[in-house]
Parts: sequence; C-alpha cells; structure tokens
Amino acid sequence: MNIEEFFQLSAGKWFSHRTIHHLAFNQSENGKSDIIIETLATDHPEVSKLCQQYEINPSSASCALKVSWNTTMELNQAKDSGSTVLVSIPDANNPTQGKLLREIVNHKKIPVAGRYQIDSDGALTLTTEDETMKSEERLWFASPNLRMRVNVLKRFGGFSITSFTSEIRMGGFPPAAKASEAANSVSS
Repeated sequence: MNIEEFFQLSAGKWFSHRTIHHLAFNQSENGKSDIIIETLATDHPEVSKLCQQYEINPSSASCALKVSWNTTMELNQAKDSGSTVLVSIPDANNPTQGKLLREIVNHKKIPVAGRYQIDSDGALTLTTEDETMKSEERLWFASPNLRMRVNVLKRFGGFSITSFTSEIRMGGFPPAAKASEAANSVSS
C-alpha cells in the first residue's frame, strides 16, 4: 500500500472510540467521535494554501485529505469539533515516506511538518515533533471498514499520554476499484 491508497481507503464517514491514558495522573478517559474524511485534489485551494504556509511547492503534493470531527469526552462531557487538512509530500528517493503537512489552527504556532512512513505491512506511521512535544502515531486497517490507531504523545518535561482508537466505517465508501485494491493489500 502507498500513501495515496491509504488516503483513498480512509475516505468516508467513521465512528471512532478512543481510550486515552494520562500516564502522569494514572487516569484514563474515553471519547467518541463522528469523523468525516474527504479526499482533496492536489490542486484544491486549501492544499495550495497549506503548501504555501510550509513554503513547499504545491506541485510536490501527492494526495490530500480534509478531516472533520465532532467529539465528546466521557469524563467531563467536553465537546470538540473542527477540521484540518493533511497533505503528503513524498520523498523524491523513497515514496513510501515523506512529509505530512497539517493545517495549523493556532496561527501563533510555527508550522512543523510531520513525517510519514508506509510500513511493509501497510500501516502508516506518523511522527511529529516541535519544541514542546513529540507525537508518534501508527494507523492500520484491520479490514477495509475497521481502522485502528495507537498514539504516544510525550511532552518535554515528562508528561505523556497514550491512546488507542478503533474506527468503524459508517458510510461514504471510497471508489470500488481503489477500495478493492487497497483491501487486497490490507488482507495480504
């Protein structure tokens, strides 16, 4: 599987259940989300704008997603909603890895490109690091309609959070040919 296939297979409406463990407080909490993932053309205005924020030529983009969510955390019933754009910029010498650009909502923050790698088992590993934290996330498909994620977020100074998320596709299947090809590579 490559990044384009992973993004295609991710398109659709998902129900997400996340368990988060705050290591410093030895406390866990659960959250539920409705997530909509849409593929964007690489010449979409939001893709171009994001590339410009990172000072990267938009023609370098191989694929892009827009992710929208509505989340409720069970512990304090906190609700959160929003959206972000993700753009992949593959390395010229190795297309299984590259930069992952993410829309920055807080305009006071300097944009920091993450790194992605598609592993031999078809899983996507994302790593993002800035002056305050490091995030490592691994996403994979157990089947075309079941996606899993594990994440470790380490804040400098010792504060860490881990999470496990299962996502079930609720609709909006990707194009049949792409889904079939990607599903075959997921099951092999």
